[in-house]
Amino acid sequence: MSDKTAVFIDNGYLAKVLKYDFNEPKLDYRAFSDLLCGGCERFRTYVYDCPPYQSPYPTESEKKRKSDSDRFFTALDRLPRFEIRFGRLRKTNSTPPFEQKGVDVLLSVDLVRLGSSNRIDKAVLVSGDSDFVPAVRAAKDAGVIVELYYSKGQNLSNELCQICDDRFVITHDTIDKCTLK
Repeated sequence: MSDKTAVFIDNGYLAKVLKYDFNEPKLDYRAFSDLLCGGCERFRTYVYDCPPYQSPYPTESEKKRKSDSDRFFTALDRLPRFEIRFGRLRKTNSTPPFEQKGVDVLLSVDLVRLGSSNRIDKAVLVSGDSDFVPAVRAAKDAGVIVELYYSKGQNLSNELCQICDDRFVITHDTIDKCTLK
């Protein structure tokens, strides 16, 4: 029997990768997740993100972003063995004008919970954020192999890169294999 693998996607990170490094292809998340599992059984894919900001009296632009986001997350949620986890978006007085809250904690809790309960043998993390280092360490301590997928074009924490068991660059070939035609 093959190892059970969970895929953890920091969708804010992946969206930047797709936009800035690959010219915004329409990614087939199921194919992408299955490819990252490398032939192992995919236990589940967890996607972490925030719904777009809505002001008390939404503009047409905000309404469109919300509608597009709802369609995207509904389609993802209908995929087999996919779970969507939502943080919240907080408006700031800086640039960028919004920041995600709670997303990193949700991902970390899921990674540690699944690892410590022996539900998974391998975790695939798509991110570059050092906030995940303690969760990766805890999962590894529970016996989980942790693989990191990242883009050379986006910020990558050296500490996260070092703590993961294996590291893979998201390449054009990877994205091309998983692009909706």
